[in-house]
Amino acid sequence: LALCFLHFLRVKFTNGLFWLKYVDKVHGTLMPPDGPEYWPKNNSRHQWLVFYRINGMSLEGSGLIDGRGEKWWDLPCKPHKGPNGTTLPGPCDSPIAIRFFMSSNLTVHGLRIKNSPQFHFRFDGCKNVHIESIYITAPKLSPNTDGIHIENSNEVKIYNSVISNGDDCVSIGSGCNDVDIKNITCGPGHGISIGSLGNHNSRACVSNIVVRDSLIKMTDNGVRIKTWQGGSGSVSGVTFNNIHMVSVRNPIIIDQFYCLTKDCTNKTSAVSVSNIIYTNIRGTYDIRSPPMRFACSDSVPCTNLTLSEIELLPAEGDIVHDPFCWNAYGDLETLTIPPISCLLEGTPQSVSDFDITRC
Repeated sequence: LALCFLHFLRVKFTNGLFWLKYVDKVHGTLMPPDGPEYWPKNNSRHQWLVFYRINGMSLEGSGLIDGRGEKWWDLPCKPHKGPNGTTLPGPCDSPIAIRFFMSSNLTVHGLRIKNSPQFHFRFDGCKNVHIESIYITAPKLSPNTDGIHIENSNEVKIYNSVISNGDDCVSIGSGCNDVDIKNITCGPGHGISIGSLGNHNSRACVSNIVVRDSLIKMTDNGVRIKTWQGGSGSVSGVTFNNIHMVSVRNPIIIDQFYCLTKDCTNKTSAVSVSNIIYTNIRGTYDIRSPPMRFACSDSVPCTNLTLSEIELLPAEGDIVHDPFCWNAYGDLETLTIPPISCLLEGTPQSVSDFDITRC
């Protein structure tokens, strides 16, 4: 067992390799170089702190990890803060603050991190990950500053943490299964998302995801599933349970028409979305959008959506907006507020003809 002390950051591991790059220690703060101009030219801009092929490691400590992301957010390629964000050509790579790659049996506990240039944490190809009692913060308008992103990872637990940023608090990418998210305070930001999935006609498979006992406040979305048209694969076995919403623009949303530009065209294939459970979701929503939105593919409908104990009221005024459904099949186990009458019954024939079994 090796033990490495870095002022306030404690790292324990049994096997593998460990790199710490570009570390300054100032008043208990761990910091990278100050923006793109000072980043070493011969080093990758994809990540700052990298942990690769480690089996058995704990990362914990006090103090603060400051990603110094402000100058990265202002690159011309990033959305400007004006209306209808615009971008300009030019280098756009921005480092992830902390990345774990192809590692297993990991614990991240008690860390505080702020202002990452891009994602704060990213786990790629990891297994048996336990994240607990972390605090992540970045400004509401900071681009692509996801709190925790996981990809091709399984047996992931994210508990008892606070995340406020400019993008998803937690984002779950392709290849993830057996993920348990509990007691997260999320907001501002874009909420807790599965996706986006299926970009560039790719195959994406996500299953057995639970998000429970959490607070989502002042976010663009609450619990979201987002897929691109043209993809394949499936999202299945997802439960959102006991979640409180406060002034959330889209509390419950499935968007199978996800697109970052205005010129995306309709396609006949899609990532299938099925067996999604929403239970005991209550609170308030921003009156600019419907409180429940199920926008499902024309050719691959959403199926087996189950809702119970849903109570979502407008944060201001007394106008209750109707939920929106498009090609969405499901059941109501209890009455909902607002009432939802747009779900279709049964299972469409097109789904039984669509190959989703090989994920």
